[in-house]
Amino acid sequence: MKVQQLGISGITENEPLNIRIEPEYDPSAEVVLYQGDTRQLICQLPDRSVKLIVSSPPYNLGKEYETRIQLSKYVDTQAEIISEMSRTLDDTGSICWQVGNYVSKGEVFPLDIFYYQIFKDLGFKLRNRIIWHFGHGLHAQNRFSGRYETILWFTKSDQYTFNLDDVRVEQKYPGKRHFKGPNKGKPSSNPKGKNPSDFWGFIEEEWQSGVFDIPNVKSNHPEKTIHPCQFPIELVERCVLALTDEGDRVFDPFAGVGSTIIAGIRNNRKAIAAEQNEQYVQIARERIAQFAQGKLNIREIGTQIHKPSKDDRVAQKPIEWQSDGELL
Repeated sequence: MKVQQLGISGITENEPLNIRIEPEYDPSAEVVLYQGDTRQLICQLPDRSVKLIVSSPPYNLGKEYETRIQLSKYVDTQAEIISEMSRTLDDTGSICWQVGNYVSKGEVFPLDIFYYQIFKDLGFKLRNRIIWHFGHGLHAQNRFSGRYETILWFTKSDQYTFNLDDVRVEQKYPGKRHFKGPNKGKPSSNPKGKNPSDFWGFIEEEWQSGVFDIPNVKSNHPEKTIHPCQFPIELVERCVLALTDEGDRVFDPFAGVGSTIIAGIRNNRKAIAAEQNEQYVQIARERIAQFAQGKLNIREIGTQIHKPSKDDRVAQKPIEWQSDGELL
């Protein structure tokens, strides 16, 4: 996979980056980080000026950075924002909308169902419904614990950027050969790797089944900040690498602590983002500065997730759980 470690071409590894951050839209800026209502920034953006819109919008779950409102009103508000946002997308561009569930009185409402209709009404075409599975999270008491979210990948037209070679994963069986036909005896796999599936999962080794191995950002994640639902940088990078080219603009209308910005600039894209929370904007600026200095902790694409061995204490049953027979 192609990942530009320092984000801006022509800069050496030992030379700090000089990343200009503009608070308002500037077509020449590497980064635009607007503090305030995302609709105010959207109004500044020219038609068809961005190649990829990628975000995780507020889920209406009543977290400290959200306001719990009636579901129908929430959907209507999001529909208005998406409608305004759609004109800024290039005709060959994509939207990756990552959502979870709205839960009310123990009942689950899958938000991707509501969002699908919003995008379809605007003429967008769904290319993949990607399942992002992660192994850790809050434990439910009266239902099974939720361990996945969805990414809806829409395109504006049938002509869109898709750089498959930049996000291929290793073949599980690279030595496989055609067993019949004109290519009998020749390798049947693509030497560049296989097309990853639409299940981005939490497994031990990414290449084993060709799924994307992306843990959610919890307390022991190297990218963790104070944000309660932080976007993993590598999750955004998959979308950036596959759906844009170098020099394109990536837009995040709900930026949080700036993961989309970092995923963009470290891969030679321009980044535009809006965030209402002043504290999160400040953290995003600090993370960009740390990245420019080569000091930001980033979990690299394809990093193997730790799996404890049976000899590790955390993988063993507590003594209190063991029966008398097991203690012998």
